[in-house]
Amino acid sequence: MAAEKKCFDVLIVGGGPAGLAAAHRSARAGASTGIVDDNPALGGQIWRGETPHNKSEAAKWLNLPRTHVEILTGTHVFHADARSRTLFAESRLANFELHYNHLILATGARERFLPFPGWTLPNVMAAGGLQAMAKSGLAIRGKRIVVAGTGPLLLAVAAYLAKHGANVTMICEQASFTRLVRFGLGLAAQPSKIVQALGLRRDLAGVPFSANTWPMKAKGNGVLQSVVLSRNGHTQELACDYLACGFHLVPNIELLALLGCNIRNGFVEVDEFQKTSVENVYCAGEPTAIGGLESSLLEGEIAALSATGLQDATGALRHKRGKLSSFATRLETAFTIRPDLRTLCEADTIVCRCEDVVHGRLTPHPSWRAAKLHTRCGMGPCQGRVCGPATEFLFGWQPDSVRPPIYPARFESLAFVEHELGA
Repeated sequence: MAAEKKCFDVLIVGGGPAGLAAAHRSARAGASTGIVDDNPALGGQIWRGETPHNKSEAAKWLNLPRTHVEILTGTHVFHADARSRTLFAESRLANFELHYNHLILATGARERFLPFPGWTLPNVMAAGGLQAMAKSGLAIRGKRIVVAGTGPLLLAVAAYLAKHGANVTMICEQASFTRLVRFGLGLAAQPSKIVQALGLRRDLAGVPFSANTWPMKAKGNGVLQSVVLSRNGHTQELACDYLACGFHLVPNIELLALLGCNIRNGFVEVDEFQKTSVENVYCAGEPTAIGGLESSLLEGEIAALSATGLQDATGALRHKRGKLSSFATRLETAFTIRPDLRTLCEADTIVCRCEDVVHGRLTPHPSWRAAKLHTRCGMGPCQGRVCGPATEFLFGWQPDSVRPPIYPARFESLAFVEHELGA
């Protein structure tokens, strides 16, 4: 299958809020713009299921000017070459060779999973994953759902599930009540965040919320039937149909690392104009810091203005972003995962789901590389996206360098890259 070659002034990877904001600004500047996303439609997780015709904030951003923007959905980038300013991508029906003058990476974040006994049972899901499935038609009305983990995402997911008829039995937040209070008080300088919090509180009226609480074990005979919780130092078992878990977010930085962008403490380093350390490559949204929707939109706009030579027009946007910058730090502080969760795994608890590698096989190894060589941990289809952050928390292992393909790809796609780059 021959690859379709496309050239753009500005190429954007990621169709969530940051990518959409960048596409709007780029198109408004008159640049030929491409936006690539591996989902069937734009919007990212936060605006999944929204359309340009809805009367919502999302609709404004989803309504892209088609005269300047080419949209490639259902398409994932699996390889990149910074020297030739080329990305290689594939969809179900086509291969693409995407050339750019400027590249904006708005690849978002994913949920962090932490293993515990029973977490691989059917109906134990990621919090955002369950929400996405519900948006796609999964029947949740009347289902008993426990939402557990850490971070504001839990509240947003629980509110969505409750609004659509689920019986949210409890929201379990592992952070202490004291940390949550401090986090709440810190929102005083950001009225918009307070409005969001009050809205979630209204939507979750009557739903039990418990701090200092986390799942210890999921139980069931072939499918989830109950979850055992550690709740304020005591053990409690709750019957449930679904357990939705998420332990904050992990930025998707694989493509940025492959291009050679500087990474520090798990996030991409950018300057005030969202420039990375690689020439003509910008980054916006969660890969720079887990800062939420408003920050992602602002960074997307700043990145596009910078990429199109309009840095002087970014002043007001940078000022707004600066006022929000402390929010990411407060998030990380408030929802730091407590060390107690490192002790949940038993010897036969699966850590790497792709390769069925259990905790007991990993403990003898001193590093991520050693574990990969001896157990194949991290070498399955997800390529360490699930077990990598988990083992970083459990053992303190740091991931090695990223190698292509960053997503599983067809042999013909890999062969085409080899032919083009002489790899």
